[in-house]
Amino acid sequence: MRQLFCLVCSLYSLVCFGQQANSLEYSQDSLTVWDILKYDAKNTTQSVAYAYTSPLRWDNDDFRKLTTLAVGVFALSLADEAANDFFTGQKDNYPQFALDFGYRFGKPQTFFVLNAGLYGYGLVTKNETVRKTCVLIVSSTITAGTLQSFSKTAFGRARPSSGKDYDDFNPFSSEAMYHSFPSGHTVLSVTMAHAIAKQFDNTWVKIGIYSIGAITPITRLVEGAHWLTDVAVGTILSVVVVDSIDKFLFTKKKYTYKNPPKISWNFTFSTNQIGFIGTF
Repeated sequence: MRQLFCLVCSLYSLVCFGQQANSLEYSQDSLTVWDILKYDAKNTTQSVAYAYTSPLRWDNDDFRKLTTLAVGVFALSLADEAANDFFTGQKDNYPQFALDFGYRFGKPQTFFVLNAGLYGYGLVTKNETVRKTCVLIVSSTITAGTLQSFSKTAFGRARPSSGKDYDDFNPFSSEAMYHSFPSGHTVLSVTMAHAIAKQFDNTWVKIGIYSIGAITPITRLVEGAHWLTDVAVGTILSVVVVDSIDKFLFTKKKYTYKNPPKISWNFTFSTNQIGFIGTF
């Protein structure tokens, strides 16, 4: 819990003091806390709706990317067993504090505490940057988390720790051992890390935030709770959803942005490489 407390303090410092002052003072000064809360709740709902209906606006290029992603994930799955042997083989040398931190940081309870604390600060102080970040985190988590929860039950993939093979599936099983794909811990940790990192221009700050977010996915691999593709798909899902909603909030001018979102992601693979490439 000490590590978690330190993380909370770090996130407060980064989000609250690493950005410019509130940029909507001209309108927020006359609004009550209740008015701001309703505004943010409305934006969260609209963001989730936008994310869920995005496939209706896809063009041929989007469906081509989805097909490439599916084929690439299948190709990556061929390395799942070898990757599992490698990561689980590191457990004896893996720091215990990293195991504890990685597990807790990806828990829904931790997510709620962190985001509630951050949003509470942003709401009371009327800090738009903090509120925007929390709206992005919550709406992205609802979207990606719901898709992840449905998928892990629908696919019914066996966890490495179950002793089953990487291609053992039992769709719609109620057993936790068949809820491996994709990784829920990864979705929560990467969603929060990516949403916060997007608020900063400093490369080293971004690296620090992403490093914290990566502890949970790596921990899940070391513990044998997930296959490599479970973590990879959870990461991709989180990043794509966060970027999509961030673009929506910017386009609809829901909040003030210093710079427009400029990153686009492409999944590519060939006979000797698999990559998830971000273009800035």
